[in-house]
Amino acid sequence: MADSGRPASKPAGASRDVSKGKTVRSQKIFPDSPKDGVNKAAKPVAADESQDNEPLPLPLPRTQTPGRLTNKGAKDRQRKLSDLSIRQRSQSVSHVSPVSRPPTSGAATTPKPLPTSTSAVAGPRADGDKDNDNKEQKPQAVRRLAASTSNRGTLSTSNTARQVSARPTRPPRGQHIPFPPLHRAEDAPDVEPAPPSGMYWSKAVVCGSPHPNLRAHTATLVGSNVYVFGGWDSRTCFNNLFVLDADAFYWSVPHVAGDMPTPLRAMTCTAVGKKLVVFGGGDGPTYYNNVYVLDTLNFRWSKPRIVGDRMPCPRRAHTACLYKNGIYVFGGGDGDKALNDIWRLDVGDATKMSWKLISSSDKTPPGTRDIRPKPRGYHTGNMSGSKLIIYGGSDGAECFDDVWIYDVETHVWKAVNIATSFRRLSHTATLVGSYLFVVGGHDGDEYCNDLLLLNLVTMTWDKRKAYGKPPSGRGYHGTVLYDSRLLMIGGFDGTEVFGDVMVLELAVHAYYSQISHFSIDV
Repeated sequence: MADSGRPASKPAGASRDVSKGKTVRSQKIFPDSPKDGVNKAAKPVAADESQDNEPLPLPLPRTQTPGRLTNKGAKDRQRKLSDLSIRQRSQSVSHVSPVSRPPTSGAATTPKPLPTSTSAVAGPRADGDKDNDNKEQKPQAVRRLAASTSNRGTLSTSNTARQVSARPTRPPRGQHIPFPPLHRAEDAPDVEPAPPSGMYWSKAVVCGSPHPNLRAHTATLVGSNVYVFGGWDSRTCFNNLFVLDADAFYWSVPHVAGDMPTPLRAMTCTAVGKKLVVFGGGDGPTYYNNVYVLDTLNFRWSKPRIVGDRMPCPRRAHTACLYKNGIYVFGGGDGDKALNDIWRLDVGDATKMSWKLISSSDKTPPGTRDIRPKPRGYHTGNMSGSKLIIYGGSDGAECFDDVWIYDVETHVWKAVNIATSFRRLSHTATLVGSYLFVVGGHDGDEYCNDLLLLNLVTMTWDKRKAYGKPPSGRGYHGTVLYDSRLLMIGGFDGTEVFGDVMVLELAVHAYYSQISHFSIDV
């Protein structure tokens, strides 16, 4: 079940499961290498999959349905990171217009503009200049001196030109994105007015360092910063780290050091205090079960020592949730099959961790009732108290609509009986009060952009109206909750990979009926 696979033709005799949705026409979960005489050439290739040393094929029609956990990835291409820290980038020249250097004695009176700050973007540059990373912007103190001694007329003219411009133009690849001018009313999208209590979609106006369009990446909130790691753009996989200031919508690329992860997609990233714990993921036919830790205070990667000889198999498209110094990993795919096991990673010590198998994926004996979810990947997992909530996903042949609750204290699975259900995979689910906000994903037929709310007290689904201009249907995006806003980053709609930031203002409508303190009685 790759993050973009198109369905194969429906197998003969495939039946529709009324309670669990419909059979999704998608590629089976097979490894990329031929086994038992299987002809590799006969295996369908997804639209986003490309053979090494071959040109990228044209996109398939929009009926593409994700479905496999294996993929033929492009060659790993290590991308070069910028030498500027977040603090330095927040003081970049985007805060002021370009100014002139102070004239020196005997020199011409015509001022020379300072060079624009250039941030490193992963991958080879269009201009082939490998020394751009060394041409960093001067510190703020120097810029202030230059601004104070420069030609004031030039500065005034630059400011006036910036204010008059109708809309910002995207700079060449690798250059810094300046703060945009104020919006004009005539450029606003034509949408119906929203009541003060209504939720509202809008596209955030971002600035700062450029970043590639991404899918199957991670988006993790620490403080007011959203840390976006990894993912891919249908051509190559990344191990870059991008940081979005959720207050200013300012992108930056911090300088990182240490034992960095390999390029990954469909991995998990869990915040443990000020540290990020990355597990699993893969690139093409390669799957991993490595654990990496990023300290967001000094931006240093490390690989903790794993105590014991037991650990989960390599996987991707799984979920990971934190509860009492333990990260609970559920499901995913290992390249041969989908999984439904649960592992706990003890993260009490960031330098020394250990794995423990909580629930295996072994088949139950004949005649025994199997009370647990079917194996799956590209589902969502959320932790509310001691209850792990699993929703949706796919095993490569079926798109699920079921909701399961696992109590990590009693180690008991329970299925939630909901009259109305919605099939979803590659979606996101965010806990907001006593509701689970489900955004986007694939329903087995097409990519969606609707907003689903699961009431965790009554265990019923609710579709809420959101005003504004909603995002296009997509999956494999990242979503975080910050300051009464849901931020959606990136994603894929079967044809296009996105790099935008969409904002859902929750407003009173989303909170008025919420319960602050509740328990799931399942």
